[in-house]
Amino acid sequence: MKEYDVFILGSGMAGMTIANKSASKGLTVGITDELPYGGTCALRGCDPKKVIIGATEVWDFAARLKGNGIDTIPNVNWKNIMAFKQSFVDAMPPKIEKGYKKNGIDTYHSSARFLSEDTLQVGEISIKAKKIVIATGAKARLLEFEGGELAQSSTDFLNIQELPKSMLFIGGGYIAFEFAHIAARSGSEVTIVHRGKNPLENFDQDIVKHLVAATKNLGIKLILETEVTKIEKRNNQYQVTGTSKNGTKHFETEAVFNSAGRPPAIFDLDLDSANIEFTKKGIKVNEFLQSTSNPNIYAAGDAADSKGLPLTPVAVLEGHTVSSNIIKGNHKEISYPPMPTVVFTLPTMASVGINEIEAKEKGIDIRVNYREAGEWFNAKRLNVQEYAFKTIIDKENQTVLGAHIIGPHAEETINLFAMAIKTKMKISELRTMIFAYPTLASDIPHML
Repeated sequence: MKEYDVFILGSGMAGMTIANKSASKGLTVGITDELPYGGTCALRGCDPKKVIIGATEVWDFAARLKGNGIDTIPNVNWKNIMAFKQSFVDAMPPKIEKGYKKNGIDTYHSSARFLSEDTLQVGEISIKAKKIVIATGAKARLLEFEGGELAQSSTDFLNIQELPKSMLFIGGGYIAFEFAHIAARSGSEVTIVHRGKNPLENFDQDIVKHLVAATKNLGIKLILETEVTKIEKRNNQYQVTGTSKNGTKHFETEAVFNSAGRPPAIFDLDLDSANIEFTKKGIKVNEFLQSTSNPNIYAAGDAADSKGLPLTPVAVLEGHTVSSNIIKGNHKEISYPPMPTVVFTLPTMASVGINEIEAKEKGIDIRVNYREAGEWFNAKRLNVQEYAFKTIIDKENQTVLGAHIIGPHAEETINLFAMAIKTKMKISELRTMIFAYPTLASDIPHML
């Protein structure tokens, strides 16, 4: 039996933050992860994805400007992209583990399960801790239909050494759209099959329709209101069966990817043995991110059923909150600033604050500015077809409540809207700011 002040399950950004901060205050700390240290973002998600997107951004820019100063669209070298991406991924786990060792944190590389309210089985070792933190993140949803196990995960996509000539994504969320755009620009024939009426359901649908148009223009087939019910392996191909109100459809493809959502990775932890309440969204927590049923337990990141979005910066924020409450006792309630979220397609789609429907449900008197901006100078100089925005303005306070954008570098512009919402900056102040011109930020006054 090993004993610690704090023991953490999961070495993503939330777990890493809690481990290092707790150790810096003299607490004895241990951490385990059955996967390489670094978590989804650094190893299997946003960071490697963004490295890969970099090459397709060059392709996209050249394609848009062909005939307007650019003569040739470059070929995407997938093998080189993968090697460049891997240089970032390979460097991360040893760097993180070295940091843990330096801070006196004991490291484990095994799965864990609860034996009691304060005891874990970690590999061959029993571990008891005064406080246990569940920061295990999320993982791909199980596809519970015939042949579901034949679908590869988003992690598999990020590690493909040779790009398939054709591929199909199950699910119409941000993972499917981001990877579909990458694959299509790299030369693959791509299909997305989504069971709902609208893809990207958590985003403003007036903005989503512009991304749908850009996606179809890229040659990606978007099949809606169709549920995948079967996958069969046939020689070097897969046959995917989808059912809809119009009957059955069959799709032939070289590779199938599961992008049907990512539930929290908590259901193999024997939570009942530790009296830990949970939902399908994660560990039930209070305002201190402490378990509602077991005071020895805290949760952060994608493993927690909190009000935070499943984003890396949110996991870090929750990690700081948990560590502070462990070190000083429960004194710090979690407080979320505006949380920008981005779909890293090309064009990029970004959102922050509330949408039009939410504002109306709350009974707020709002003014909605929704406009296509394809004729604006920034769109024309970049030869961008899809550029649109929707801003939600509080009429009474004359402040921004929400912003939803699709267009070039929307991932940067949205951060300025997040600042405006957080600081409750008046519309008049934003309109009279001097922005560097011609930049995408200089369009903000015209979006208000």
